[in-house]
Amino acid sequence: MPLQNRVLPSGEIVSSPMRGTLMGNRGGRIHDPLTMRLVPNRRWTSKQWICCQTEFNNRHREVMGNSYTELFFLDEVSAFSAGHRPCFECRRADFLSFAECWRKAIGASKRPTAKQMDDVLHAERLDGKNKRIQRRFWEELPVGTMITHDGGAVAKTRQGALRWTDQGYESLSAEISFENRLVSCLTPDSILAVLAKGYHPQWHPTAKISDQ
Repeated sequence: MPLQNRVLPSGEIVSSPMRGTLMGNRGGRIHDPLTMRLVPNRRWTSKQWICCQTEFNNRHREVMGNSYTELFFLDEVSAFSAGHRPCFECRRADFLSFAECWRKAIGASKRPTAKQMDDVLHAERLDGKNKRIQRRFWEELPVGTMITHDGGAVAKTRQGALRWTDQGYESLSAEISFENRLVSCLTPDSILAVLAKGYHPQWHPTAKISDQ
């Protein structure tokens, strides 16, 4: 049976046999190492929600062992939608680019620290223990945003919109249009601002993004 460690754009953690292109964690262990399932009502241990490389310095880990809970994402667009940011250790260049775009977005004189960003993101990604969803016009959203649609999620690309699945992205019917519509946005506000300032997130190969 697949492990319960795949993160949906909504932030929910489910079981899926499909591999992700990025891994991450939410600050510690949120699973029972005996049952290999998440502990009921525990979905994080700290405000530090990060997304990481799946390989780094030849390190090897026992997935969902006695240490922190390894989570997996289809890609960085999915991780952003759930409220995760780049890891400072294994994705240093991406973290610095992310923090610099954040600095530009808020007009600060220096880049924010990881803790400062985590504090803001934790307030933005949650409504109590539920996912916070904002209503926005489609035209105002930057490339890399994820919205809810028809019980699932849709990502905005420069070419249009793509439906998210646990295996990758799929084309939407040509009849579906979000133009001039208020949509339900999953991606937290500060990450929207980072994307708007030019951060290019990593996409799953099925998105076929040629200009990222």
